[in-house]
Formats: sequence, structure tokens, C-alpha cells
Amino acid sequence: MHLFYSTDIADGVCTLDENESAHCIRVLRLAEGSPILITDGRGGLYDAHIAEPHPKHCRARITGARQGVGDCGYFLHIGVALPKSADRCDFLIEKIAEIGVSCITPILCDHSERKSAKNDHWHRILISALKQSQGGFLPILHPLTPFANLVRQPFDGIKCIAHCHPLPRTAFGKAIENHRRILVLIGAEGDFSPAELTLAEQCGFVGVSLGIRRLRTETAAIVACHTVAMVCGREGAKG
Repeated sequence: MHLFYSTDIADGVCTLDENESAHCIRVLRLAEGSPILITDGRGGLYDAHIAEPHPKHCRARITGARQGVGDCGYFLHIGVALPKSADRCDFLIEKIAEIGVSCITPILCDHSERKSAKNDHWHRILISALKQSQGGFLPILHPLTPFANLVRQPFDGIKCIAHCHPLPRTAFGKAIENHRRILVLIGAEGDFSPAELTLAEQCGFVGVSLGIRRLRTETAAIVACHTVAMVCGREGAKG
């Protein structure tokens, strides 16, 4: 059954926005009475039937609802210095959303190659990834944030910074065992600067390793999200 995203749900009726309506009516050619599924990106999954098949504001009648769908069992906030390539940025956003992430903060670092963000564009990618993966929860996408601002923010959980410097580091999977709230920072292609590592340590971050290989930014972000899913997720957690 086709899955659509909408937060406009009230009194047993859902109205799809223009993009979702066009996909539903013009692309898929669904008609009045067609059964569909709707996610609100907050764990709500709704059974519905199309009531008004309009290509700009399709309305559906809700016939059933479930809550807490797609709860992965952990909270993951990833702060990442985005690659210079727009395609690699899109790939990063899409894949970590598919694997499972709660919050994404693009960070501006000393070695950042990209110093601007396309949040509206990436929000659409997140919606597409949510529907494709049937994750249930739409990740929160924060504005581009200076590194120092993010590391100084309070966070109720373990705080990790992944880097390749010749400094003491803990294997990421080991560091996050027995934790369900994780903040992890991924640097630019040139890694974090020594000054950034010092500040992160002062703010309570643990230096971690994602393996023996040097990874591209988007690969590191994917590895970090997958590690959290395997170690802390409902299917991978030991208890």
C-alpha cells in the first residue's frame, strides 16, 4: 500500500500537501476510495481512503491509527561538517535518515568545505527517506551551526567526537554500550582541528574511532548511524 507524509490531520481527515497530492493523484493515479497509509513523522501511522482526489490538496478519510510506529529505541543526534559536493550532501542526508537518526545538525568547522546549508531541499529528502524506510519518525534538521556553539550545548547522554588524530580514542561501538541517548560529531575531509578537539574534550566529549580506515565524511556518518542502530537499536541491543 502506498505511504504518504502529512502533519495536517484533524477530525478524522488528512490533507496532503501539494507535492504529496501531485504524487498521489498525477503520478500514481489513485482515485476516490483508494486505500493509502499516512505517516505524520511523529510515530503515527494512519489507515485511510482517498475522499477528494485533488492533485493539489488531496483529502483522505482516516479509518485507523497506530502510535509509536518505527520507534528504534534510541535517540541519536549527529553533528556533521557537510561535504562540498551537493550530491554527496544529499546522499549523506538520505542514507542516515534511512538507517535511523533523530536530529541532524550541519556544523561549521575550521576545515569545513561547505559553508552553507540547503535545509528546505534536505527536508524533502528526509521526507522521501522516511517513506522509503517506513521509519515512523522524521529527523529534526537544525540550521548550520558553528562547531563551538554545538559542543557547548547541554546534552543528556554520551557525547562523542570521531577523529583520526594520534590521540587516545575508544571504539565507537564500545563507547556507546549501555547508552540510549547519543551525540556524535563527524568532521570535514580535513578532520577536526586540534583546537576543536581540545574544546570538545573540555565540554565532555569522548574521542572515538570508527575503524582502522580513513573514511569520507558521508561514509563516516553512515558508519556511525549504523553502529548505533546495531548496538543500541531494539533488534541489536543486548538488553
